[in-house]
Amino acid sequence: MSEGSKGSLLAFGQVVIGPPGSGKTTYCHGMQEFMGRIGRKVTVVNLDPANEVMPYQCAVDIAELITLPDVMENLKLGPNGGLIYCMEYLEANFDWLQEKLAVFRGHYYLFDCPGQVELYTHHDALKNIFAQLAKWNFRLAAVHLVDSHYCTDPGKFISVLCTSLSTMLHVELPHVNVLSKMDLIEQYGKLAFNLDYYTEVLDLSYLVDHLASDPFFRNYRRLNEKLVEVIEDYSLVSFVPLNVQDKESMRQVMQAVDKANGYSFGDQEHRSLEALMSAAVGADFHFPSTLAVQEKYVQSQDKAVEEEVMDL
Repeated sequence: MSEGSKGSLLAFGQVVIGPPGSGKTTYCHGMQEFMGRIGRKVTVVNLDPANEVMPYQCAVDIAELITLPDVMENLKLGPNGGLIYCMEYLEANFDWLQEKLAVFRGHYYLFDCPGQVELYTHHDALKNIFAQLAKWNFRLAAVHLVDSHYCTDPGKFISVLCTSLSTMLHVELPHVNVLSKMDLIEQYGKLAFNLDYYTEVLDLSYLVDHLASDPFFRNYRRLNEKLVEVIEDYSLVSFVPLNVQDKESMRQVMQAVDKANGYSFGDQEHRSLEALMSAAVGADFHFPSTLAVQEKYVQSQDKAVEEEVMDL
């Protein structure tokens, strides 16, 4: 994987990004297991210097180069400044990363990235790292995870859309936005619209109208309208729903990412995938689409209403 070498082996993978608590490490663990079961050789690379507990098998760990606690203690920086320093330090030590990755030539890579939003919206260190990987013939797609609980709050959802759009424009990689933790969505509260409204990012004027019903947001209607105009003018943001515990959900995300980074699996892997999807494993694999997730959500809401009526 020497820089600039022609004809060197292509390497495919995904950089897993998103705000803190969105489920990046859990996603990497689940995707490593899922891909492993269909025969894909997967290497997980931890690029988060604050990640001390990793459930997955970590092949390359930035902690061997630098850790956030050491930076905060020695340079007297806070967690945000420390993370930025760590990424700039990694950028200055590309040779270390190249040497570590070369050991796993021919593998599929999952890069578990830090959760600091600034690193994806306007700071250049991670963007430059991704660009360097591209020079080493890595074909990467960005998987941007967003916690699905933001769908229950129209104001937060507009903020998420703005952050996702900003990240897509700044990172400059093929992009797959993912609504994570869909198995918990019924616990977050009632959605104002059907789930596909949020995944497909449909007519956002309805969301602005819904916000206007809140006295606090009524004074900011004009601002929200302009933010929504920017999002709709670019028309780039949409989401794939994800439940890490659901095989069909994982397959849909995997295929969206494979399409984005250009990965094409062979017949053997295809047969392994079909065998995996056809195997019944406990209570897994009951909700194969956004519609099914929506049905599950509606059922839980109906049950809650019935319980309230019975209590009365």
